[in-house]
Amino acid sequence: MNQRSTLIYELKGLKKSYNNETVLNVGRLQFHRGTVYGIVGSVGSGKSTLMNIMAGLEKESEGTLKYDNATFETNWLGKVKSNPEIKLSCLGGDLKGSKVSDLFKDKSADQILSRYIHNGTWKSLLDRSVSDLSKGEVACINMALAIESDPRVLLVDDYGIYFDKDMESEFRKRLNQMNKDQGTTILLSSPHDQHLKLIASVLIYLDNGHIAKIRPGVGKGKGTSQQRPQQSGRKNKRRRQPRQRSAR
Repeated sequence: MNQRSTLIYELKGLKKSYNNETVLNVGRLQFHRGTVYGIVGSVGSGKSTLMNIMAGLEKESEGTLKYDNATFETNWLGKVKSNPEIKLSCLGGDLKGSKVSDLFKDKSADQILSRYIHNGTWKSLLDRSVSDLSKGEVACINMALAIESDPRVLLVDDYGIYFDKDMESEFRKRLNQMNKDQGTTILLSSPHDQHLKLIASVLIYLDNGHIAKIRPGVGKGKGTSQQRPQQSGRKNKRRRQPRQRSAR
C-alpha cells in the first residue's frame, strides 16, 4: 500500500485569515488513517481554527485541504457541507437541551454515563438542568456524546483540561479502544501536552499560526509529515520557518 492511499487528510498551502490578519499558515501537512494525533498550542496559536477547518465548519482562505483525496463539498453559497463521517467536539461548548437526559435522544443516558463515571455520581446528573452543570460536567458529557457518536474521524478541542486524573484516564482508555477496534482517526487539541503525550502517536506543536515542531508520541507508526510553510505575512514579525521534517 503506497503512502498516499493511507492518507486521510492532506493540507497544502493552507491559510486562514480574519480581517486581513493571517491566523493560520500551514505549508504542507499530512494525516494518516487510524492514527491518534495531539495538537498542542497556547491560546491564539491556531489549533482551534485548524480543527474547525478539518471538521468542515470553516473554509480555508487560501490553499487546499483534502479529505480522502478529495476537497470538501460546498453548497451554491460556497459553504462547506457537513460530513457525517467527521465529528468535532468542543468540550467546553454549550450543550443543546434542557435536561441532561434529553441530550442522549433515543439512547439510554444512564447506561452511557455509567460507562464513563464509575463513582455513582452519574445518577444525579440525569435530571439536572443543563444550565446548572459545572464546566467539568459539561466536558464529561460532551466527551461521552462524542465517543458514542462513533465517527470515522473524531476531533476533540480542549482535551483533558476540565478532567480530573481518573476521568481523563477513563476517557483515554475509551479512545484507545475506539482507535484499536474501529480504526478511528483521532485528533486531540490542548494548550499543553501533559495528557496528549499519554495517548497520541504524533504531537504537532503550533505557535503563532505556524507549525513549530512535530514529535513522535507514545507510538511510532504511520504519522504525519510536514514541509516548510511560506511566510504568513504578519506585519512586524519576522520568524524563522522550521526545516522540512517527518515524524515517522
